[in-house]
Amino acid sequence: MGHFIFKLVLEGNMNLDGLVYLILAIMLGPAILLAIIGFAIREKNKKAAKVLFILAAVYVIISFGICGGMML
Repeated sequence: MGHFIFKLVLEGNMNLDGLVYLILAIMLGPAILLAIIGFAIREKNKKAAKVLFILAAVYVIISFGICGGMML
């Protein structure tokens, strides 16, 4: 087991595309979900929809700062 981890660290030719997609999903997924819920309840409760839109925008701003910093 130790040999496998040592080999994995030293070789360095790993495909990390899945990790990038995972980080993008974490960055945008909850914000998109909040926006969809906001559009769904916009007719019934405008105040709650507005709060959800604001939460989605704040989440995107914060996630681009934190996750975007990790991607650099």
